[in-house]
Amino acid sequence: MVDEEDKIPFTAHLEELRSRLIVCFSAVGVGFLISYFFKEKLFQIISRPLVSVMQSGDTLIFTGLPEAFFTYLKVSLLSGLMLAAPVILYEFWMFVAPGLYTRERKFLLPIVFLCSFFFIGGALFGYFIVFPFGFKFFLSFATDVIRPFPAMREYLSFAAKLLIAFGLVFELPLIITFMAKMGMVTPDFLKRNRKYAILLFFAGSAMLTPPDVVTQVMMALPLMLLYEISIIGARLFGRKPVHDADTQTETDSGATE
Repeated sequence: MVDEEDKIPFTAHLEELRSRLIVCFSAVGVGFLISYFFKEKLFQIISRPLVSVMQSGDTLIFTGLPEAFFTYLKVSLLSGLMLAAPVILYEFWMFVAPGLYTRERKFLLPIVFLCSFFFIGGALFGYFIVFPFGFKFFLSFATDVIRPFPAMREYLSFAAKLLIAFGLVFELPLIITFMAKMGMVTPDFLKRNRKYAILLFFAGSAMLTPPDVVTQVMMALPLMLLYEISIIGARLFGRKPVHDADTQTETDSGATE
């Protein structure tokens, strides 16, 4: 932490923030331009879980003249954001690090890494595990007279929302561990309220996923496992009870005497 006399004026902070935002937006722009050259391949990758369960001869369609163009733009923008993520994280770190204590700096980098790790893990779980089963369920309603014709724009919007939802819910262990570190929850509290947490998981899954039981269960089950991991994290990193600290102090005092 800087001393009082070494503090930077507020306008200087704003100027630094402006310059770092320019760098971030520039990185996103470069990532977008690079991704646009591979737009068809990128869309093919994101649509693979659906295409793999479609019947022979079925294809994705676009119903408006500019739909394919704007869909490719959105795919390129999402890919550009992912490519620029290291630059964005670096600029964020360089902006906030001077105002942190040494101890806080040690915690921030692992938190950023773990947040990214769990988010990517949740998105990959949705892509490789949930998508094939969910899309197969939806396409099972096709008959000889009812054929599915999924549109590019609708599919991209649907897939992006699900991937973000799975990425966010996989942050549960970090959130609960942080709450335990702040003394807001304890491992015993989490154990006692496990049944209510499971109920919330299924209710939340019903709101975040399509209205089918398969996808909802496939989101709720990992949440239950992540909740158990959260209890372990709360036990390892949570704030210790006051009476434990008092007991330790008394033991140390007795040993000294």
